[in-house]
Amino acid sequence: MSLRNPKLFLAIPAIALIFVFMILPITNMVDMSFRTPGQSDPFGDDYTTMHYDRIVGDAYYWGVLLRSLLTAGAVTLLCLLVSYPIAWHMSKAKGMKAVFLYACIASPLMTGVLVRNFGWMIAAALNGPLNEFLLGLGIIQQPLRLLFTQGLVILALVHVFVPFMVLPINNALRNISPTLIEASTSMGATRRQVFRDIILPLSFPGIYPGMILVYVLAVAAYVTPALLGGQMVSYMPTLIIGELTGTFQWPFGSALAIVLSVSTILVVGLFTALTARLMERSKA
Repeated sequence: MSLRNPKLFLAIPAIALIFVFMILPITNMVDMSFRTPGQSDPFGDDYTTMHYDRIVGDAYYWGVLLRSLLTAGAVTLLCLLVSYPIAWHMSKAKGMKAVFLYACIASPLMTGVLVRNFGWMIAAALNGPLNEFLLGLGIIQQPLRLLFTQGLVILALVHVFVPFMVLPINNALRNISPTLIEASTSMGATRRQVFRDIILPLSFPGIYPGMILVYVLAVAAYVTPALLGGQMVSYMPTLIIGELTGTFQWPFGSALAIVLSVSTILVVGLFTALTARLMERSKA
């Protein structure tokens, strides 16, 4: 096989990794989601659809799923709004300025997730820097309860996921030929028209993967919602981990994980379908 199909031989390690770390775990999780609850073990020997019936028939789980999907959408949109101007400046930067900007963008990833979230907990406390800053400006008259709120969860997720949006957009912007912009300007196009008709469509190959990556990461985020949302705000990942490690209800936790995964795939597929024309336009 190595002599006749060298490319296939080289692909064997990648195929083995995908099978071991992706296909096999997902298959086991699907199988586990149909298992009956065990008496002394986390799962039984028989199969049932009771776990999916429980999820479908309970409005609480639909509400948590919707909150998770909408929160991930809000994080994705905010990351895009924050990241695009940063990526634009990075695409124009050179030398040490570019190195400095890259270091600033990558800085949230250089801090441990627990340290970063405990930093947010200190900053958002009633007597923390955020409240003191707002009180000092006279915007508020008394400290706000920022901790254990959905807003703080979104803010913290945006903080850490911005690099995953900035870098692909930056690469797409760097690939735009300056001659296209110069030609459009010389023909009388305004800055707004140049951005709308040239820069934005041609940068979409960077926007698309950035939005998909941030959305998937935000949907699956566990530590930040668990620490900063606490018991006040429930998300699907926290429910899943609670069922798997707290009550040891592996079949029900697996069913929740499958529902979240399928919902995420549907959202990503819908986004892909809606932006297919824009993606084709960027390749033209």
